[in-house]
Amino acid sequence: MNRVNVIGTSSSGKTTLAIGLAERLGVPYIELDALHWEPNWTEAPNAVMRERVRSAIDGEAWVVDGNYSAVRDLVWGRADTVVWLDLPLPTILARYARRTVRRLTTRQELWSGNRERLGFLLGRDSLLQWILGTYRRRRREYPALLAARPQITAIRLRSAREARNWLATFQGRTA
Repeated sequence: MNRVNVIGTSSSGKTTLAIGLAERLGVPYIELDALHWEPNWTEAPNAVMRERVRSAIDGEAWVVDGNYSAVRDLVWGRADTVVWLDLPLPTILARYARRTVRRLTTRQELWSGNRERLGFLLGRDSLLQWILGTYRRRRREYPALLAARPQITAIRLRSAREARNWLATFQGRTA
């Protein structure tokens, strides 16, 4: 396991798992959100995003956090392992609520100087709507997408406990 992509619905715990795995393996951590978001919540054009990702995954070992379909072919084309955090929707929604409150109250800077704003909580472009709109679709699509890539080891973790236990198996390992 040298090149790993951690995927899942927003608020499923991708970042926490990916950072922990990268630390344990002693490899670079790559966050796709950081490559995607520009100042003022502007999305990087696909060509720019693809070049950023291509450059980031050029190394021999890494852990990528995220699942942007615009760059999936690049990431999965080099990945040897995909870890899918397929947690129950109530768990994801609770994590979303806690994370959003923390980010709003601490004014946590995210990517390119962006911060969450109250206006992002509701409406058709909110992260909550994104979670609700992609959760079932990803559960339907990911098994087929992963099956079409037999060269990739697919690991599906279905609970927070299963994810913690799986990550714990890497204690003390280095690349």
